[in-house]
Amino acid sequence: MNIEATLKSLSLEEKARLCSGKSFSNTNDLDGKLPSIELVDGPHGLRKQGGDQDMLGVFGSHPATCFPSGATTANSWDPELMREIGTALGEECRDQGSA
Repeated sequence: MNIEATLKSLSLEEKARLCSGKSFSNTNDLDGKLPSIELVDGPHGLRKQGGDQDMLGVFGSHPATCFPSGATTANSWDPELMREIGTALGEECRDQGSA
């Protein structure tokens, strides 16, 4: 997908729809131009909740790796370590079906 071309093809209304979601953790799809994607977060890794999602994280989440904090890994001054963590996070997201 060519990001620049896709952005140019979106109307102002479609761009505004990207600022809100169709659910707590999913973006709106844009009529075939962009699919809906699931967004997840976590303080130090992936945090993906199951079917009973809530904004506070009260309900359980899927098991995931907890990496050291960003401040800790930044203090390592090791760019390769950061790449490895980023790769591992990406793999976990793909394994759990998240963006």
